Amino acid sequence: MAAFIKHLSCDYLLLFVALNLLWGTSNSIETSTASSAKVTTLFPPTLPTPENVADVTAQDQNKTSITLKWDKVDNISKYFLLYDLHGNAKEERVDPSPDQMYVTHVVAFLSAGRKYHFRIITEYLGVNSSGFVFSALTAPEDVEHVDVVTQSESSITLSWSKVGNTTTYILHYGNHSTHIRGVDPKSTVTYKVSSLAAGTKYNFTLFAVFGNVTSAGFTFDDATVPSMVTTVHVTERSDTSVTLMWEITKLNWSYLLRIDGKNITVTPNGSSNVSRSFTLRPGSEYRFTLVTLFFGLASTAYKGFVVTAINCTNVSWQVTTSSIQGTVVGSFTNATASNGSSSHVSPEGHHVTFRDLYPGATYEVSLEYRKNSAHFLQCQLKLTTVPPDLTAQCEYRKSGYSVFIVWDKPDGLWTAVEVNVSGQTHRVQGMKERHIEIGGFQPARTYAVSLASLSGNVRKSKAYVFQCPTDPRGVIAGSVISVLLFGALVGLAIFVLTKRRTSTREKRSSSVGGGTVSTKPSKQNFFFSGPQNCSSRDVPLAEFPDHFSKLSMDNNRGFSEEYEGLAVIGLEHTQNAALVPENMEKNRFTNVLPYDWSRVKLQTTNGNSDYINASYMPGYNSSREYIATQGPLPSTVGDFWRMIWELRVNAIVMVTNCTEGRRIKCEHYWPAHNETCLHQGLMITTASEQQETNWTLREFRVKNKSSTEERTVKHFHFTAWPDHGVPQCTDVLIQFRGLIRRHMETNGSRTPTVVHCSAGVGRTGTIIALDVLLQQLHRDKEVGINTFVHNMRQRRPHMVQTESQYVFLHRCIMDCLESQGGTGESIYQNADLIYANATALREFSKTAV
Repeated sequence: MAAFIKHLSCDYLLLFVALNLLWGTSNSIETSTASSAKVTTLFPPTLPTPENVADVTAQDQNKTSITLKWDKVDNISKYFLLYDLHGNAKEERVDPSPDQMYVTHVVAFLSAGRKYHFRIITEYLGVNSSGFVFSALTAPEDVEHVDVVTQSESSITLSWSKVGNTTTYILHYGNHSTHIRGVDPKSTVTYKVSSLAAGTKYNFTLFAVFGNVTSAGFTFDDATVPSMVTTVHVTERSDTSVTLMWEITKLNWSYLLRIDGKNITVTPNGSSNVSRSFTLRPGSEYRFTLVTLFFGLASTAYKGFVVTAINCTNVSWQVTTSSIQGTVVGSFTNATASNGSSSHVSPEGHHVTFRDLYPGATYEVSLEYRKNSAHFLQCQLKLTTVPPDLTAQCEYRKSGYSVFIVWDKPDGLWTAVEVNVSGQTHRVQGMKERHIEIGGFQPARTYAVSLASLSGNVRKSKAYVFQCPTDPRGVIAGSVISVLLFGALVGLAIFVLTKRRTSTREKRSSSVGGGTVSTKPSKQNFFFSGPQNCSSRDVPLAEFPDHFSKLSMDNNRGFSEEYEGLAVIGLEHTQNAALVPENMEKNRFTNVLPYDWSRVKLQTTNGNSDYINASYMPGYNSSREYIATQGPLPSTVGDFWRMIWELRVNAIVMVTNCTEGRRIKCEHYWPAHNETCLHQGLMITTASEQQETNWTLREFRVKNKSSTEERTVKHFHFTAWPDHGVPQCTDVLIQFRGLIRRHMETNGSRTPTVVHCSAGVGRTGTIIALDVLLQQLHRDKEVGINTFVHNMRQRRPHMVQTESQYVFLHRCIMDCLESQGGTGESIYQNADLIYANATALREFSKTAV
C-alpha cells in the first residue's frame, strides 16, 4: 500500500509539471492572474508530506514480544510498522484512538534474544512520511537449570548450561549483584560465589543478558556448609555416664553425634549451648564424632574421645604396713600413691602395686588416663597402710596395785594405741604419749596385755600380746616380816619352856652343792657395742652378715643410731660463695649448698661467674673421682654444659626423672634424638638413645663453636628411682652401676664423672657410695659404709639423704655377698652374670672406646 501510494504521488506530480509548461507556451499574452485562476480550476493544490515519528521507546521486552511507544505526529492517527519476521517482511497498521496522546503497540510472536529493525511511517490523507527507522531487542531465554558443583563454609560453586550466544550473566543474591562477563558461549559456565557466611541459606536469581535486556531470571536456593564444632567439653563424668557440652553458633543448625555405635540427632532448644548425657560402661574409652547439619549439608566432623571413670571403692585393695595392691578393671595409664612430698608410682598394668610405703600413713591413690593432651582423673581415694607393730613392757607402779605399760616408738605413724588388760580396753590418743597406767590390780600377779596400733580407722590386725607382772615387793616384804615375827615368838617360847643353857653348841650347817661356779666372760665385740664404734673401722667381708643382722635388730635401731650420728658431719664448713645474692638464684634448694673448700669452680672468662651448685666427691681411686651436682635449673643449663666441657667430663649419671609426682625435679637439659641445641657457645646433639626398662642410655656430641673441637659424652639415665626413696630391689641399681663402672674403667678415671638427681645429695650420694663400696669389697675384702658416707658429708651436705637410702646401701652389699655365696670374689669376674642386660652393657661400652 505504501509503495503504491508513493508511486501514485510521483506520477501526479510529473503530470502537473508538464501541463504547467504547456499552458505557459500557448497563452503567454494572458495576464498572470487569469493563468493562475485557470490552473487552480483545473488542478487542486499539492498536500504536504507528514512528519516522521520523533522517537520510539521499547516499553517492555520479553522473550516473544516488544512493546513500542511513541508520541502522535500532529494528532495523526494512522501509522504503518514495517519489520522482518522470521525472514518475511511484516507490515502492521496501527490506528490509535483520537483521544490518545501517544501510541503503544505490542509486536508479538518474536524470537528470544534477537535484534529487530523497525520502520514507522506516518500517513495523512494518503500521504506518507519517509519513515522513522530504529532497532529493539527481545529478552534472552532463561537459564534452565543451575547445578551446585562444590560447597564450603564460605563459598558455593555454581554451574549452568549457556543460553544461546549469551556471554554476560547477572547473579543476584541478598544485597549483592554480580556481573559475570566474558563467558565463552561454547562451554558450560562455572562461577564461584565467595565471601559467604557459613551455614547460611541464600536465595539466588540468575539473569541472562542480551545487549541491555535481561531475561526474566532463574531463581533457586542453596546454602553454605555449616562450621565445625571447635570444642567439646566433658562437663560431668562418672563410672557409668558422661555429659558432653558444646557451644551453639546458630540456632537453626542441628547436630549429629555418633558414640558407642549410636547416631543421635541434637536440635538446639534456644540456649547458647547444648549438652547431652550418655549411659556407658565403666572405665572404658569411647571415641565420638560430632557433625553440624544445615540445609542437608554436614560440616567437617569433630573427633574426640572420652573415658568413663573407675569406681575405686569396688576394687578389693590389699593393704599391709608397707604396700597397697589391687587389681583394677578399667582404663588408666598412671597409678600413683602420694603422701605429702612422697609419691609412689605403680608399674604399668591392671594390677596396681605400691611398695615401700610408710606404715600407718594415709596415701591418696589416684588413677589417671592420659592420651595426647587429654587428662582424665579416673578415680581417687585415700587408703591408710596398716599401722606399725608395737613392742611393750611393764614397769612396777603403786606397790603392784596398778600396771604401767610402756611401748617403744615404732617406725611408722599411728593415731592411737589400744590397750587391753583383763578384758578392759583403753585407748591412748596421739603419738606423743607412749605409756599408760591402769589401776585396780593386785600385787604379785601376772596379767595378759595386748597392744594394737591404729591409724585412723585402720587397726593393726594382729595385736602384740605379752605377760605383765605387777609389783611383788610389798607382798614379799610382808611375808618376810611375818615369818621373822613368828620365828621370834617360837624361839622365845622354846627359851621359856626349856630354860636350858647350853654353853657350847656346835652348829653344823649342811652344804648343798659342791663348789663355786666360775664363769669366764666371753670376748667382747666392741664393733657392735654402739654406733660410735660402728664407724671406727671397716667391716671385713666375713663379718658383714653378722654386722647387718645386729644393725637390723629392734626395728633397725642400729641403723637409726648410726645414721643420726652423721647429722652433724660437715656443719663446720663455710658456704659463703653459695650465699652471694647473685648466686642464690642458681640454687634449687636453699638448704643444699656446696661447701667453699670442695665446690667446683668454673672458669671466669668472658665475665662469667665461677659458681655452680656442684661439689667434688671422693672415689676409690681419686679424691675427685666424681662431681655431685643438682639437676640443672632453666637458668643454669648453660653453666652445667660449661662444667662438662671445662672439666672434660665424658659421662653423666642422672638418677632422677625430669618430672615426678607432678613436680619438676630437673630441667630437660638435652635435645631430642637427632636434634641440636646451643648453650653458651656449645652445640649439644643427641646422637643415640637406647631405652631399657629401668634406664635409658644416650650419647651426646658436644662441639665448641669457637674451637670446632668435638667430644663424646655418655648419658646414663636411671628412670626407676622414687624421690627420697629407694628402688624396689637392689639388683636393678647394681646392674645400672655396672654399666657406669664398665664405662669408667674403659675410659680411665682421668676426668670426673658427673652425678646428679634433683638436689644432688640423696640418690646422688647413694649411687656414688654404692660404686665405691663395691670396689672396696672386691679389692680389700672389707667395706666401710659409715666411713665413706662420713667422708662424702665432709664435702657436700646431706649426702645419702635418708635413712632408707643408708639401709639400702647395706642391703646392696648383703645381696651381692649372697649372690656370690658370701665370698665376693666374682663381683667383677662374672659381671655378665650379675648384670642382666649384658648385651646392652657390652654394646654401650664398645661405643665409649
